[in-house]
Amino acid sequence: MSNPILKSASFDPKVKQYWMTMACFFSAVALVTIPLIPVVLIIVWLVAGKILAAMSAQLLTQKLVVKRGILFKEEKSIPLEKITDVGLSQGPLMRFFGLYRLSFETAGQSGHGALVSLLGVENASEFREAILEQKDNLVAQAPKVQELAEDHLNQALLARLVEVVERIDTRLASLEAKR
Repeated sequence: MSNPILKSASFDPKVKQYWMTMACFFSAVALVTIPLIPVVLIIVWLVAGKILAAMSAQLLTQKLVVKRGILFKEEKSIPLEKITDVGLSQGPLMRFFGLYRLSFETAGQSGHGALVSLLGVENASEFREAILEQKDNLVAQAPKVQELAEDHLNQALLARLVEVVERIDTRLASLEAKR
């Protein structure tokens, strides 16, 4: 059964002019900054190593911990059960360098795009699969944990009930002895 189209979007032809204007703007900026390229490359080379050393991502049993930053340190802890998607993407330049971007989206996340994005994780597809596998294991264990909690609660209630019945028996026995 096909879904009927409720509304189709049409695109303003001015978008073409907008793209042309943006291309001119970025070309002009590039011409002005060309003499600065050697300085920028030296700064990036010096700082990039420190930035890379400050980045880490660790998969724990129930969460993913991502750390990064030199001046502004950032640590995010993402519960695995909240992860809805682990994206693996690669653009043309990334493909040339053999790099991938892992992006994590979570339930309850506000805004568009990924909550956390990691560029350059070695063996990115293996790391992605490990995250998804651990998430599946965690989801599969959830009913077992709930059953254990219910069993524990039932045992506690049963013990309390036995205690109350024993007190009632004791009081009844003392009342019969007084008669």
